[in-house]
Amino acid sequence: MFDTLSDRLAATFKNLRGKGRLSEADIDATAREIRIALLEADVALPVVRAFIARIKERAASAEVSGALNPAQQVIKIVNEELIAILGGETRRLKYAKSGPTVIMLAGLQGAGKTTLAGKLGHWLKAQKHTPLLVACDLQRPNAVTQLEVMADRAGVAFYGPQPGNGVGDPVQVARDSVEYAKQKQFDVVIVDTAGRLGIDAELMQQAADIRAAINPDEVLFVVDAMVGQDAVTTAQAFLDGVDFTGVVLSKLDGDARGGAALSVAHVTGRQIMFASNGEKVDDFDAFHPDRMASRILGMGDMLSLIEKAEQTFSQAEAEKMAAKLRGGPKQFTLDDFLSQLEQVQKMGSISKLLGMLPGMGQIRDQINNIDDKDVNRVGAIIKSMTPVERAEPELINGSRRARIAKGSGVQVGEVKNLVERFFEARKMMSAMASGKGMPGMPGIPGMGGGKKSAKKAQPAKGKRKSGNPLKRAQEEAAAAERKALGAGAGAGDGAQAPGGAFGLGAGKGPADFELPKEFKDLL
Repeated sequence: MFDTLSDRLAATFKNLRGKGRLSEADIDATAREIRIALLEADVALPVVRAFIARIKERAASAEVSGALNPAQQVIKIVNEELIAILGGETRRLKYAKSGPTVIMLAGLQGAGKTTLAGKLGHWLKAQKHTPLLVACDLQRPNAVTQLEVMADRAGVAFYGPQPGNGVGDPVQVARDSVEYAKQKQFDVVIVDTAGRLGIDAELMQQAADIRAAINPDEVLFVVDAMVGQDAVTTAQAFLDGVDFTGVVLSKLDGDARGGAALSVAHVTGRQIMFASNGEKVDDFDAFHPDRMASRILGMGDMLSLIEKAEQTFSQAEAEKMAAKLRGGPKQFTLDDFLSQLEQVQKMGSISKLLGMLPGMGQIRDQINNIDDKDVNRVGAIIKSMTPVERAEPELINGSRRARIAKGSGVQVGEVKNLVERFFEARKMMSAMASGKGMPGMPGIPGMGGGKKSAKKAQPAKGKRKSGNPLKRAQEEAAAAERKALGAGAGAGDGAQAPGGAFGLGAGKGPADFELPKEFKDLL
């Protein structure tokens, strides 16, 4: 969603590189570019004005103007101000001290509340809670059935005594659900309410009545991240009508301009707490302003990547794999490789994972073209091998490749490429695990290097001649003069002939003296 904004900001910061100091004109030009980038991203105008004013004020300070690297200082300022307008610190859910924690969802029609209720339930279950989804959207056709399906997909409990489709009292359902949760020992109640428009006074009053009946610990306003500036107007209407405590962004994986994410927290004073970024039930996580700002500026999001890895990978399994790699390349087999591949797949889309790495914005197009089906194809190739072939890939010859290709439905060349790439990757991983660094990369502190490249690093034996004819003639004349002076000095005053110093024997005069070829080459 923030790709266009990221590209514009990166281009703006690139123009600052190489400048020793920031002039007032540089600051104005940078602020203008950032303002245009934010307006193109559909950020609300009051937010843009406040943001630019803060950047200009801080960038003009004496500390930044005298800095050694102004571009980095400006990036630091923009990063900090982005974090500020996104809400500052991460906002956590407030749980009830006694009884079930009640969370009420409110928002526009089509914002994705019902889907998000299932995702929130799944997330809370992963946090060791026992959530209950309550169907209070009794207006929209099949809304109750949809929530029941989402609850089943998320693996959480569902409460929907009324059929919906215009039948039932949502206020009574909400009130009864809290008592039901107390009886059945559910510690979190998620109430899904009907979608409404900001101008729909009747439904807005219904939401206010539900809130009054159940006195929720959290009221989350679900906003479609693709709406843009209009989300701010809607958020203000809900703030006045229902008074929510936090914001949830849905459809953050869309290709719209993302102005809502940068506007709603600043305008309403309510922080963004969660973000939904995909169709799957686990494409949902807590919202971290600092990490989102880092992504927008192309610095990646390593903390989220590490958290995903910790949730997916077993520590014992990781240590076992590291020990295998330290034991030598042949200890790591295609079975191990397949196991690692399946673990990475559990973390989510490969392109999304790569997008969390710093600097990946420069190859965004290539990352977006990665097809997760390619990973499945690799798995099919490995599973078409015999256990012996997976343990010893060196045995795979032409006839075996043909059989494996036929079994996995791919071309023979794909099998060959996979095996060759596996050998290269295994060698590199083994070298890194044993502390030798990456093979063939000398000159990088802590990374080690190969023998071949070390030979290349040795200085050349002979002195290179200039490509300029005039300069080369001068060098040759100077060399001849040095040779003549050296010969004359060695022959006179009873001194040892120059040949004696190099073991060539004395007695040769200046006329017949000639330097050895090696020494000539050295000169």
